[in-house]
Amino acid sequence: MPKTKHPSTLFLCFLLFFPLIQAWLYFVLMANWNPSIQKAMYMLTKTIMLAIPIFYTLTITKERFCPRPFNKRGLIEGNLFGFGVLLLICFLYFCWLKPIGLIGHGTPVGNAIRERVQVFGFTNLAAFVLFGIFVSLIHSALEEYYWRWFTFGQLLRKIPKLLAIIISGLGFMLHHVVILGVYFRFDHPATWIFSFAVAIGGMYWSWLYSRKDSIYASWLSHAWIDVAIFIVGYDVLFVN
Repeated sequence: MPKTKHPSTLFLCFLLFFPLIQAWLYFVLMANWNPSIQKAMYMLTKTIMLAIPIFYTLTITKERFCPRPFNKRGLIEGNLFGFGVLLLICFLYFCWLKPIGLIGHGTPVGNAIRERVQVFGFTNLAAFVLFGIFVSLIHSALEEYYWRWFTFGQLLRKIPKLLAIIISGLGFMLHHVVILGVYFRFDHPATWIFSFAVAIGGMYWSWLYSRKDSIYASWLSHAWIDVAIFIVGYDVLFVN
């Protein structure tokens, strides 16, 4: 992405904080609203996330908006990182977090997860698996497109690379704080430990993207971690 047109600081702040506002809307403000309204808000905000980079690129910077062809740069590294984190998440859950009763079937966190899944109607295994496939493949692609290609890319036009990596990673963390806070409580150490782990992942993906100039490596790396989350979710929701 050429560094000829610098985005405003206000616009960068909007990019960094919009997903946080989005998560707060349907995880906190609308938590007890009609499920149809929650679903509509979810779809609306995700559509906005998809549209912002397209609109900005075509109308503000007046650049071509064209997906780059698939390439293999960084795929091995990204897959190793993602699969390694998948194994780590599964190890921590099955060997520590579940045995001590922090997360699992019937725990407060497990019940909170079940309530959120019921809102979206994914209470049977088939629907849950389909939702897991959607999140792991499609939603992870949307997040990499929004966070790495666009938000990190715009930050690079304004500030040095290392600072852009750090800020984009922390921005990526923010909406996860809301999600984790709903499940664990905002005063629970797990909320902040896991949130900073998300920030590290976001920083790594920005660093990977900056070196390989390919969104595909970070996308597949991200997808592995979403798979791990749904493995844990399956055990919480469907295994006694």
